[in-house]
Amino acid sequence: MRSNDGTRTGGEILIDQLAIQGIEHVFCVPGESYLAALDAFHDSKIALTVCRHESAAAMMAEAVGKTTGRPGICFVTRGPGATNASAGIHIARQDSSPMIMFVGQVGRHMREREAFQELDYRDVFGGLAKWATEIDDPARIPEIVSRAFHTACNGRPGPVVIALPEDMLTERAMVPNATAFEPVETWPGLTDMSRLQKMLWAAKRPIALVGGSRWSEAAWSAMHRFAERFALPVATTFRRGHLFDALHPCYAGDFGIGPNPKLLARVKGADLVLLIGDRMSEMTSQSYTLLDIPEPQMKLVHVHPGADELGRVYHPALAINASPTAFCASLEGLQPPNEIAWKGESDTAHADFLAWTEKATPVPGNVNLGEILVWLRENLTPDSIVTNGAGNFAGWVHRFYRFRKYATHVGPTSGSMGYGFPAAVAMKTLHPDRTVVCVAGDGDFLMTGQDFATAVQYKLPVIVVLSDNGLYGTIRMHQERDYPGRVVATDLKNPDFVAYAKAFGGFGVLVEKTADFATAFAAAQKSGLPSIIHLKVDPEAITPTATLSGLREKALAVGGGKSGTHR
Repeated sequence: MRSNDGTRTGGEILIDQLAIQGIEHVFCVPGESYLAALDAFHDSKIALTVCRHESAAAMMAEAVGKTTGRPGICFVTRGPGATNASAGIHIARQDSSPMIMFVGQVGRHMREREAFQELDYRDVFGGLAKWATEIDDPARIPEIVSRAFHTACNGRPGPVVIALPEDMLTERAMVPNATAFEPVETWPGLTDMSRLQKMLWAAKRPIALVGGSRWSEAAWSAMHRFAERFALPVATTFRRGHLFDALHPCYAGDFGIGPNPKLLARVKGADLVLLIGDRMSEMTSQSYTLLDIPEPQMKLVHVHPGADELGRVYHPALAINASPTAFCASLEGLQPPNEIAWKGESDTAHADFLAWTEKATPVPGNVNLGEILVWLRENLTPDSIVTNGAGNFAGWVHRFYRFRKYATHVGPTSGSMGYGFPAAVAMKTLHPDRTVVCVAGDGDFLMTGQDFATAVQYKLPVIVVLSDNGLYGTIRMHQERDYPGRVVATDLKNPDFVAYAKAFGGFGVLVEKTADFATAFAAAQKSGLPSIIHLKVDPEAITPTATLSGLREKALAVGGGKSGTHR
């Protein structure tokens, strides 16, 4: 109950700041350590999504930050709650997503006694979050929350962790609110753009790679116009497929794990690489083998909102400290040369992409995940959102689905298993009128599958296309490659996922033949419930182009992998 004397509890001050910052949804697992904040939500218009596990809550918040460019918010309780949520913090860091996690903390009078579930959150998250702090005085809440929003968004975005001592949240204070923040856009200089134009005019084989965060609908559109004017081939980096329309004639394809060999050759043979927004981390750089370090073998133009990223791994010929939004707006002023030396290369690159992705590759077994992804791309509307976690199953998404619009692909560049389903719940929360499909693996889904209950509770009819091969598939693939025939710790005994969905109050259907998928998908849509389409996939179908037995035979033929001897 609010006081009439002008004072507010710390909890009330905190929730007021979130409302001022435009927050409409918060994801949480409740805890007694922040009861005063929960009480303040009672009188707020902010919607609370209560989750079953903190990792899912944090991943939902991260997905919101990733797709909106403004911090996603989650609340967790102290100790185990916060450490459970650390998976989401790790994703936000590696994916450069703005996010703020509030953590209930022990009372100030108990600190440093190892009270119940006590942690020093500055120590625990100091090397993982962009900023980790604790609020000791309720009068400072507006200041620190405002700083948190700016910190999470400005430069290279990332996560902020704020600990909330329990007694601080109940203490009263009289303090003015902070004003709403706006992300700071870092604009390229005129000299930067002039040098870029000269480099483009001198190039013979240029290519653009777009990725990272700090994009927007306007930046997406401006990038397309730039590519058209320059007839420039454009590829998207790992799990950023939505940053360029897959059917645009300048699109060259997905440049992540296992890229089209023709695209890989194109990037290696380029004399100018324009890297916009991304860090060129391990997956996109092909395990740091693509470009020479520190001096790339071709001219590299690196555009990134975080100044610390420029020159951290690669020494670019031109470093531009700018957000993709500001940079792409500045691209409108660049003019192509009278004669484009690489004319026709974008058409060739796009034709290569279409040929690489047109038809699903044959795989062992009665269910072909590639054919299912082709069906989804032909039958889902362009504004449908597809999410995925981590695992070999995602390779079929990257290769065969074609993203047409901005913010329609949500996946973890960090490679975090369990991400796809919480991300789908978050996306359906934000976009209730759009179709949201989560493509998941069996091990991947079971990392956060308990939050299927959350989808049921809030009537969020996400559709999970669950590829069940009874394996930790990615690990098994590497195991057979490096230690062939020495299988250990990669087999899974899975539940009946149809029964699982029904037990929570959702819809489930089993698919054992590819031809049955369309009917199953229609039934899932018609149900209006959160759904699991359980695909029984042959474990031999480990990638679109490889089998487990083939990997084993190849490894044995070249000397038996890393272990040296095998039985």
